[in-house]
Amino acid sequence: MKEREQNVKIKICGLCREEDADYANEVSPDYVGLVFWEKSKRYVTAELAQRIRNKIHSGIQVVGVFLDAPVEEVIALLQQNVIDMAQLHGSETEEDIQYIQAVTGKPVMKAVKVQHRYDVEAWLDSSADYLLFDAGTGSGQTFDWELLADVEREFFLAGGLTAENIPEAIQRVGPYAVDLSSGVETDGHKDLDKMRKAVFATRRNKNE
Repeated sequence: MKEREQNVKIKICGLCREEDADYANEVSPDYVGLVFWEKSKRYVTAELAQRIRNKIHSGIQVVGVFLDAPVEEVIALLQQNVIDMAQLHGSETEEDIQYIQAVTGKPVMKAVKVQHRYDVEAWLDSSADYLLFDAGTGSGQTFDWELLADVEREFFLAGGLTAENIPEAIQRVGPYAVDLSSGVETDGHKDLDKMRKAVFATRRNKNE
Protein backbone atom coordinates (compact mmCIF):
# COMPACT_ATOMS: atom_id res chain seq x y z
CA MET A 1 0.00 0.00 0.00
CA LYS A 2 1.31 3.42 -0.91
CA GLU A 3 2.53 5.52 2.01
CA ARG A 4 0.07 8.31 1.38
CA GLU A 5 -2.80 5.83 1.52
CA GLN A 6 -1.68 4.96 5.05
CA ASN A 7 -1.54 8.51 6.37
CA VAL A 8 -4.68 10.13 4.98
CA LYS A 9 -6.03 12.99 7.06
CA ILE A 10 -9.66 13.90 7.63
CA LYS A 11 -11.50 17.22 7.70
CA ILE A 12 -15.00 17.56 9.09
CA CYS A 13 -16.55 20.67 7.63
CA GLY A 14 -19.56 22.75 8.48
CA LEU A 15 -19.40 22.97 12.27
CA CYS A 16 -22.03 25.52 13.20
CA ARG A 17 -22.95 24.82 16.84
CA GLU A 18 -20.78 24.91 19.92
CA GLU A 19 -21.68 21.29 20.61
CA ASP A 20 -20.20 20.41 17.21
CA ALA A 21 -16.86 21.50 18.67
CA ASP A 22 -17.38 19.05 21.52
CA TYR A 23 -18.06 16.28 19.00
CA ALA A 24 -14.93 17.20 17.06
CA ASN A 25 -12.82 17.15 20.20
CA GLU A 26 -14.08 13.67 20.97
CA VAL A 27 -13.29 12.16 17.56
CA SER A 28 -10.17 14.29 16.84
CA PRO A 29 -10.16 14.90 13.09
CA ASP A 30 -7.10 16.63 11.68
CA TYR A 31 -9.13 19.61 10.47
CA VAL A 32 -12.54 21.16 11.04
CA GLY A 33 -14.22 23.67 8.76
CA LEU A 34 -16.26 26.78 9.52
CA VAL A 35 -18.37 28.21 6.69
CA PHE A 36 -18.42 32.00 6.32
CA TRP A 37 -20.66 32.03 3.23
CA GLU A 38 -23.95 33.61 4.28
CA LYS A 39 -26.11 31.55 1.91
CA SER A 40 -24.97 28.27 3.46
CA LYS A 41 -27.20 26.53 5.97
CA ARG A 42 -24.00 25.98 7.97
CA TYR A 43 -23.03 29.66 7.97
CA VAL A 44 -21.35 30.99 11.09
CA THR A 45 -20.74 34.58 12.09
CA ALA A 46 -17.29 35.68 13.15
CA GLU A 47 -18.52 35.76 16.74
CA LEU A 48 -19.85 32.20 16.67
CA ALA A 49 -16.72 31.08 14.86
CA GLN A 50 -14.61 32.50 17.66
CA ARG A 51 -16.65 30.65 20.29
CA ILE A 52 -16.31 27.39 18.39
CA ARG A 53 -12.59 28.03 17.87
CA ASN A 54 -12.10 28.62 21.58
CA LYS A 55 -13.48 25.16 22.32
CA ILE A 56 -11.54 23.24 19.67
CA HIS A 57 -8.49 21.36 20.93
CA SER A 58 -5.19 22.86 19.83
CA GLY A 59 -4.21 19.78 17.80
CA ILE A 60 -7.11 20.30 15.38
CA GLN A 61 -6.61 22.90 12.63
CA VAL A 62 -9.54 25.21 11.93
CA VAL A 63 -10.25 26.02 8.27
CA GLY A 64 -12.40 28.95 7.18
CA VAL A 65 -14.54 28.34 4.09
CA PHE A 66 -15.26 31.35 1.86
CA LEU A 67 -16.99 32.01 -1.44
CA ASP A 68 -15.97 35.26 -3.11
CA ALA A 69 -15.57 37.00 0.24
CA PRO A 70 -13.57 40.24 0.38
CA VAL A 71 -9.90 39.36 0.73
CA GLU A 72 -9.71 41.67 3.75
CA GLU A 73 -12.31 39.54 5.58
CA VAL A 74 -10.29 36.38 4.97
CA ILE A 75 -7.08 38.05 6.08
CA ALA A 76 -8.66 39.43 9.26
CA LEU A 77 -9.92 36.04 10.40
CA LEU A 78 -6.50 34.52 9.75
CA GLN A 79 -4.63 37.28 11.53
CA GLN A 80 -7.00 37.09 14.52
CA ASN A 81 -6.31 33.33 14.70
CA VAL A 82 -10.01 32.53 14.40
CA ILE A 83 -8.93 30.20 11.60
CA ASP A 84 -5.62 28.55 10.67
CA MET A 85 -6.23 28.15 6.94
CA ALA A 86 -8.46 29.74 4.30
CA GLN A 87 -10.45 27.58 1.88
CA LEU A 88 -11.59 29.52 -1.19
CA HIS A 89 -14.59 28.26 -3.16
CA GLY A 90 -15.38 31.11 -5.52
CA SER A 91 -13.74 32.87 -8.42
CA GLU A 92 -10.68 33.87 -6.42
CA THR A 93 -7.55 34.31 -8.52
CA GLU A 94 -3.94 33.23 -8.14
CA GLU A 95 -3.19 36.83 -7.17
CA ASP A 96 -5.74 36.62 -4.34
CA ILE A 97 -4.20 33.37 -3.09
CA GLN A 98 -0.67 34.75 -3.16
CA TYR A 99 -1.72 38.00 -1.48
CA ILE A 100 -3.41 36.19 1.41
CA GLN A 101 -0.37 33.95 1.83
CA ALA A 102 2.04 36.87 1.75
CA VAL A 103 0.14 39.05 4.21
CA THR A 104 -0.75 36.35 6.75
CA GLY A 105 1.90 33.67 6.36
CA LYS A 106 -0.97 31.18 6.64
CA PRO A 107 -1.90 28.40 4.21
CA VAL A 108 -4.59 28.74 1.55
CA MET A 109 -6.62 25.95 -0.03
CA LYS A 110 -8.38 26.42 -3.38
CA ALA A 111 -11.53 24.43 -4.01
CA VAL A 112 -12.05 23.21 -7.56
CA LYS A 113 -15.39 22.02 -8.95
CA VAL A 114 -14.55 18.95 -11.04
CA GLN A 115 -16.63 18.13 -14.08
CA HIS A 116 -13.87 17.52 -16.61
CA ARG A 117 -10.17 16.66 -16.49
CA TYR A 118 -9.26 20.18 -17.60
CA ASP A 119 -10.89 21.54 -14.42
CA VAL A 120 -8.24 19.61 -12.52
CA GLU A 121 -5.32 20.44 -14.79
CA ALA A 122 -6.10 24.16 -14.76
CA TRP A 123 -5.15 24.35 -11.07
CA LEU A 124 -2.32 21.83 -10.75
CA ASP A 125 0.32 24.58 -10.87
CA SER A 126 -1.53 26.84 -8.43
CA SER A 127 0.42 28.46 -5.63
CA ALA A 128 -2.30 27.35 -3.21
CA ASP A 129 -0.92 25.18 -0.42
CA TYR A 130 -3.61 22.60 -1.12
CA LEU A 131 -6.29 21.96 -3.69
CA LEU A 132 -9.70 20.59 -2.81
CA PHE A 133 -11.53 18.66 -5.51
CA ASP A 134 -15.31 18.56 -5.16
CA ALA A 135 -18.44 18.00 -7.22
CA GLY A 136 -19.72 21.44 -6.26
CA THR A 137 -20.26 23.77 -3.33
CA GLY A 138 -21.64 21.47 -0.68
CA SER A 139 -23.44 19.31 -3.22
CA GLY A 140 -23.12 16.13 -1.18
CA GLN A 141 -22.51 14.22 -4.41
CA THR A 142 -19.50 12.24 -5.58
CA PHE A 143 -17.91 12.82 -8.96
CA ASP A 144 -15.85 10.69 -11.34
CA TRP A 145 -12.71 10.03 -9.32
CA GLU A 146 -10.93 8.82 -12.45
CA LEU A 147 -10.58 12.49 -13.36
CA LEU A 148 -7.97 12.73 -10.58
CA ALA A 149 -5.71 10.02 -11.97
CA ASP A 150 -1.98 10.75 -11.62
CA VAL A 151 -2.40 13.97 -9.63
CA GLU A 152 0.88 14.20 -7.76
CA ARG A 153 0.36 17.23 -5.53
CA GLU A 154 -1.41 17.00 -2.18
CA PHE A 155 -5.15 17.51 -2.34
CA PHE A 156 -8.31 17.15 -0.31
CA LEU A 157 -11.12 15.01 -1.73
CA ALA A 158 -14.70 16.11 -1.04
CA GLY A 159 -18.17 15.38 -2.33
CA GLY A 160 -20.52 12.67 -1.14
CA LEU A 161 -18.04 10.98 1.18
CA THR A 162 -19.25 8.80 4.06
CA ALA A 163 -17.69 6.28 6.41
CA GLU A 164 -18.85 3.61 3.96
CA ASN A 165 -17.08 4.89 0.83
CA ILE A 166 -13.99 6.49 2.40
CA PRO A 167 -11.92 3.26 2.15
CA GLU A 168 -12.66 2.99 -1.58
CA ALA A 169 -11.88 6.68 -2.09
CA ILE A 170 -8.54 6.33 -0.34
CA GLN A 171 -7.62 3.20 -2.27
CA ARG A 172 -8.63 4.60 -5.67
CA VAL A 173 -7.61 8.24 -5.35
CA GLY A 174 -4.91 8.42 -2.68
CA PRO A 175 -5.83 11.91 -1.41
CA TYR A 176 -3.87 13.83 1.19
CA ALA A 177 -7.14 14.25 3.10
CA VAL A 178 -10.83 13.44 2.87
CA ASP A 179 -13.39 16.15 3.60
CA LEU A 180 -16.91 15.45 4.87
CA SER A 181 -19.88 17.55 5.87
CA SER A 182 -23.33 16.16 5.02
CA GLY A 183 -21.86 12.64 5.18
CA VAL A 184 -21.52 13.00 8.95
CA GLU A 185 -24.92 14.60 9.54
CA THR A 186 -28.41 13.43 10.48
CA ASP A 187 -31.34 15.75 9.84
CA GLY A 188 -28.95 18.58 8.98
CA HIS A 189 -26.88 18.42 12.16
CA LYS A 190 -23.52 16.86 12.92
CA ASP A 191 -23.92 13.29 14.17
CA LEU A 192 -21.30 12.17 16.70
CA ASP A 193 -21.59 8.49 15.77
CA LYS A 194 -21.18 9.20 12.04
CA MET A 195 -18.21 11.45 12.77
CA ARG A 196 -16.61 8.72 14.85
CA LYS A 197 -17.12 6.12 12.11
CA ALA A 198 -15.72 8.44 9.42
CA VAL A 199 -12.56 9.12 11.41
CA PHE A 200 -12.10 5.40 12.07
CA ALA A 201 -12.64 4.57 8.39
CA THR A 202 -9.96 7.09 7.41
CA ARG A 203 -7.35 6.05 9.92
CA ARG A 204 -7.72 2.29 9.97
CA ASN A 205 -5.28 2.06 7.05
CA LYS A 206 -2.42 3.24 9.29
CA ASN A 207 -2.02 -0.16 10.87
CA GLU A 208 -2.55 -2.26 7.78
